[in-house]
Amino acid sequence: MEHKPSTFLIILLLLSYNLNIYCASPHSPKSSPPPDISPIKSPSSPSKPTTRPSPSPSLPSPPKSSPSPSVRSELDPKQLQALRSLNIPTAKDPCFQPSLHNATLCDSGKPFRHLVSLRLINCSDDVQMSITALKSLRTLRDLEFLNCPIPPVHLPDEFIANLRSFTCVNSLHKLTGIWLGRLKNLTDLTVSQVIVNTRGPSIILGNLNKLRSVTISNTNLTGFLPKKWHLNLTHIDLSGNRLRGKVPTSITLLSDLEFLNFSSNALTGVLPSSMGDLLSLKNISFASNSLSGPIPDSMSEIPGLLHLDLSSNQFNGTIPKFLTKMKELKYLNLENNNFNGVIPFNGSFIKRLAVFKVGGNSNLCYNHSSLSSKLKLGIAPCDKDGLPVLPPPDSSYDSSGSSDGSSSDDGSDNESSPPQSDHRHGPSKIVLGVAIGLSSIVFLIVFLVLLSKRCA
Repeated sequence: MEHKPSTFLIILLLLSYNLNIYCASPHSPKSSPPPDISPIKSPSSPSKPTTRPSPSPSLPSPPKSSPSPSVRSELDPKQLQALRSLNIPTAKDPCFQPSLHNATLCDSGKPFRHLVSLRLINCSDDVQMSITALKSLRTLRDLEFLNCPIPPVHLPDEFIANLRSFTCVNSLHKLTGIWLGRLKNLTDLTVSQVIVNTRGPSIILGNLNKLRSVTISNTNLTGFLPKKWHLNLTHIDLSGNRLRGKVPTSITLLSDLEFLNFSSNALTGVLPSSMGDLLSLKNISFASNSLSGPIPDSMSEIPGLLHLDLSSNQFNGTIPKFLTKMKELKYLNLENNNFNGVIPFNGSFIKRLAVFKVGGNSNLCYNHSSLSSKLKLGIAPCDKDGLPVLPPPDSSYDSSGSSDGSSSDDGSDNESSPPQSDHRHGPSKIVLGVAIGLSSIVFLIVFLVLLSKRCA
């Protein structure tokens, strides 16, 4: 603390020096003014006018707005009027220059062209789909609603007859299974992020005999999986619903099926033993259900499988070795199940996968002689019996308990006397420091007042 007064003296000397310089500097208006930073006029050009120059003749002023002539459209006039009723701009020919948000495609008919595809995006609430407009648009083969929160309307039969693809994402609130089931000529159905009131997917899919691709995801769909499927299906996505029950064996009859996603439902039971009959499958996901049992051995017969996700279920048994022989496999997720034993994978197999997850299987382990512990697999290494090596018991509790006991039971209060002595002397040092600081501040104020009077 004895060094603090010298520090304040140094500060005072510096302030005094700066204040003397300030006092010595002139303050009157007669002192040299600041430099003029305005542009310097050239003395060689005094004859130049100071007024603003008139606009250059090469830059004419914009012409007055006048109504542009209407663009002649090749689209059928009735369909043009139907688009206007849907608040779709028609100043430009929809068959040549579709709007940014609403895509339109036309055929090459004569003398008028007709719409074959219409996409409505981010519709306003006041859009009205009248029966008259829909009848005029009966040539549509592809209809999409994206973020259009408008109520569904009764589709005329002549409109449904030609429709082949229907997409509804976060649109057409209050959909029903019967309403969707009327689209009997569809080959592609996508419904997502909208509540569908129905007793099960069979109500929707039962009459869609021509369907090849179906996605009904995140729609709060209830009931059971259909027992009968149309054999021409190549894409099935019923994820994110509340479907329950077993996976029907009839699903394995779809020899052309390439994509199967039943994830995030409430399915139970075991997978059909004939899963290997799905020879065209490339993507399988049963994640986040309550399925159990082993991985069917017949799946080794699927030659082009790229994606297999069985995570977050209750699958058990050992992981089959045939997975290592699936040359096309790139995504394998088996985490959060009840698999046991030694995983049959080596380092080269894991490295060629884009995604590999096996964590969350407490009875699963890896052979530390073939796999490095640096892989961070989320499972323990195996012991000589092929069981997970248990971690050593945590001894931190006992050691901390004994140390706490020794400090409280041995009565060694005298050992802590130096810290207590420092604590007792602490307040006196604080008081001394505060006193020195206050006195220095008072002295500084007086000193500044005297200097200000000197400057005056």
